[in-house]
Amino acid sequence: MNVTRRAFVHLIAASLACSAAAYAQTPDEGFKPSVGQAGKDVVWVPTPPVLVEKMLDMAKVTPQDFVMDLGSGDGRNIIAAAKRGARALGVEYNPKMVEFSTRTAEQEGVADKAKFVQGDMYEADISQATVLALFLLPENLRKLTQKFLDLKAGTRIVANHFGIDGWDADETGRTDGDCSAWCTALLYIVPAKVAGTWAMPQGELTLEQKFQVVSGALSSGGTSVAVRNGKLKGDEISFAIGDAEYTGRVSGDAMQGTVKGSSHGSWSAVRGK
Repeated sequence: MNVTRRAFVHLIAASLACSAAAYAQTPDEGFKPSVGQAGKDVVWVPTPPVLVEKMLDMAKVTPQDFVMDLGSGDGRNIIAAAKRGARALGVEYNPKMVEFSTRTAEQEGVADKAKFVQGDMYEADISQATVLALFLLPENLRKLTQKFLDLKAGTRIVANHFGIDGWDADETGRTDGDCSAWCTALLYIVPAKVAGTWAMPQGELTLEQKFQVVSGALSSGGTSVAVRNGKLKGDEISFAIGDAEYTGRVSGDAMQGTVKGSSHGSWSAVRGK
């Protein structure tokens, strides 16, 4: 993690020193990272190894994934993902950290899957990621939120300790062991974009969206019925209208699924132009 408050680091450096030492004793010459070292308006704080594994477990990382870390530090998230068979890329501003991470990946035998590049995390292309494994402060996450929401629906974002403002985590987990103050991970699943007007056989469905929460109304024949309990999980959508419960999937400008309650069978909707 890259942290913007030096005072914050001073408070936690002692508890994290053990974590940093436990992660890697790499016998390389030259540069080695240290807790609290300065970067571009930031300082470095590592995620405890036990929480790294917890985060990857929560994100259900598999060899089919492409995992990215923004502000990848010593590369531990990326190397751990690569050990699970995933392709993984770390973006780190400090070129010495990039070199260190690359050497560590080679020593750990995952250099074919774990790659590191020097760059600004706010400018990085994350469009191909299926998983983001992050340890960033709320202000960092806030600046990145729109980029997160522009990712493909179903992309998993797992964060150490700090959450994304206004976005309720889909899952919160804790780990045991040597994690000091950093024992909690939060999982977010990027939702499909459904805000707008949709044409249904039953009428016109107007939806509003705040992250994975959906509200709105179905209008037909001069009457309007509110959408209740609207929720997205990736491209999966569910909501209720009256006593009818709708579940389905979103695919671009189309939705379809099944309905139970006063009506049974299938339903579909097409986004208005």
